Amino acid sequence: MSLTYTAYDVLRNLRAVSNMFFVAVLPAVLFVLFGVAQGWSSASLPGGNVSAYVMVSMAAYGAITATTGIAGSAAVERLQGWGRQLALTPMGTAGYAATKVTVAMTLAVVPVLVVFTVGLFTNAAMDDLWRWVLSGVLAVVLSSVFALYGLAAGLIFRSDAAVGAASGCLVVLGFFGNVFMPLSGGLLEVTRFTPVYGIVGLARYPVTEGTVTTMDGIQTDSVWLLLANTVAWALVFGAAALLASRKATARR
Repeated sequence: MSLTYTAYDVLRNLRAVSNMFFVAVLPAVLFVLFGVAQGWSSASLPGGNVSAYVMVSMAAYGAITATTGIAGSAAVERLQGWGRQLALTPMGTAGYAATKVTVAMTLAVVPVLVVFTVGLFTNAAMDDLWRWVLSGVLAVVLSSVFALYGLAAGLIFRSDAAVGAASGCLVVLGFFGNVFMPLSGGLLEVTRFTPVYGIVGLARYPVTEGTVTTMDGIQTDSVWLLLANTVAWALVFGAAALLASRKATARR
C-alpha cells in the first residue's frame, strides 16, 4: 500500500466538488431543514433530542453515499485496466484494494464530521459525550456495508454512469429506510427489511435506544433486529459482488 497514492486519491476525491456536495454538503443542508428549522426538533428522546436524531440520520446517509461511490469507482477502474497498470508497480493488487478501503472510510468520516459540527453549533443535544462518539463511529463503520453495494454495482454494470445511478438510488433507499421522514403502518413494517434501515437504526441507537416515533404512536426496535438487518444485507451485497467479480474475471 502506497501512502502517497492513498493521500493523492483522498485529495482527488475531496476536490471533486460535485461528489462532495452530495456526500457532505447536502446531508448538512437536510439536517438544517429537518433537524434545526422545525419546531419539534427540541423534543426529547431517550438519549438526546429529535435534532440529534436527524443529525445522525443525515450523517449516516452521507457516509453510505461516500462508500458507495468510492467502491463503485474502484471496481470500474479495475475493469477498465487501471488495476492491471497498478499491478506492475510495487503496490500490487492487494495494496490497491487496501488503498481504496482506506480512501472510502476516510471520506465516510467527512460527512459525519461536517453534519456533527453543524449539530454541535445548533440545537442537537445528546445526554452524554459517549453517545456522540458512538453514533459517529457507528455511522462510519456501518457504511462499509454499502461499499459492497457500490462494488457490486461497479462490477455488474462496469461504467461510471451505473455507479452514479447506484448512488442516486440511495435517495430512494433512504426514504424507505426511514431516514428522511418517519414512516408508519404497513409501510414501516416493510421498511424494516430494507438495506438502510438497520444501518441508520444502529447509528441512531445511542439517541433513540430503539424508540421509533410514528404517526400511530411509539414503537421499539430491538438492537438484534437492527443487527440482523445489517448482517443480512452485508451478506447479500457481498455475495453479489463476489459473483460479479467471478463473472468479470471469466470474461477476461
